[in-house]
Amino acid sequence: MIKFLDLHKINARFKDVFLTQFNEFIDSGYYVLGSQVNQFETNFANYCGTKYCVGVGNGLEAIILIFKAYIQLGQLKTGDEVIVPANTYIASILGIINAGLKPVLVEPYPETFNISVTEIEKHITKNTKAILAVHLYGQLADMSAIHKLAKSENLLVIEDAAQGHGAANSKGIRAGNLSNAAAFSFYPTKNLGALGDAGAITTNDVILANQVKLLRNYGSKEKYVNEVIGGNSRLDEVQAAFLNTKLKVLDADNNARRSIAKKYLNEIENPKIKLPFYNHSNNHVFHVFAVQVENRNHFTKFLENSGVGWLIHYPIAPHKQKALTNYKHLVFPVTENIHETILSIPMSPVMNTNEINRVIKTLNSY
Repeated sequence: MIKFLDLHKINARFKDVFLTQFNEFIDSGYYVLGSQVNQFETNFANYCGTKYCVGVGNGLEAIILIFKAYIQLGQLKTGDEVIVPANTYIASILGIINAGLKPVLVEPYPETFNISVTEIEKHITKNTKAILAVHLYGQLADMSAIHKLAKSENLLVIEDAAQGHGAANSKGIRAGNLSNAAAFSFYPTKNLGALGDAGAITTNDVILANQVKLLRNYGSKEKYVNEVIGGNSRLDEVQAAFLNTKLKVLDADNNARRSIAKKYLNEIENPKIKLPFYNHSNNHVFHVFAVQVENRNHFTKFLENSGVGWLIHYPIAPHKQKALTNYKHLVFPVTENIHETILSIPMSPVMNTNEINRVIKTLNSY
């Protein structure tokens, strides 16, 4: 059986280093917001090309904290509208809602699965104050066009970069440095994955960064002195240590993913399977390799019988989720088609040639 994603194999490469780091962590006697978090914040800011990085508990809280910080700074107010792709993972939308803002769902481009700038423009109202651009499946959204529109309408631009670690535009500017602020998740399955929940916010805005630092730590920068209504969303010290180690190989891992993707695109030849769009640049890090098929149930059974793993990202469109009943009356043909036909095939930097070839052979025989 070829696993969809072999996390054990991915992390086994670092086992000895992880064990050493864990022992050092225990011996340090300092377990919250210590040297490893500080080091990761510096390292990841440098990697993304931003001035600041703030480690937080997870990717969802990263989104919430960005918007809450802007509210506290007076750049947003409760009830303001934030435009977001209709086909994203629901966390993007929950982040907006949990910050007290109103998500406005719009269709993506059917080719890239990323938010359509044309659709954004159609949905801007006097209450629209921000755009949350999601780099879905690892491919950058059209940030140049988004910024051009946002500038003309005086809108904030936020990146949900949870799936885009390391993706870069034609000028070499990476995800996390293409907006006013960006939210990252380091959930174990991500291209840069921790061994548990973890997240971060990157920005070039010192005022925002300092506000997020307050919010993540009970509204306090000095112990027992609370300046604002905050919460508890701190990057774990031991996860930061692991992330510091894995960050060193992120570019190599992303290049391995791109190499596999190119082989898939060149060698999978089956009219029943629609392959993803890719312009062969560094704007895609292939967090997943998502294909589309008309009869997904039939296809998944075929893959299971053939010993090839798969996963659906995502089986139910957000506006059709019970949690978002306020949106159930909306109709998004492009989004609904994507959610009904999408399926991800094995993609991992530790896949070997035999596994890659077997996936290709299997899909070609469907």
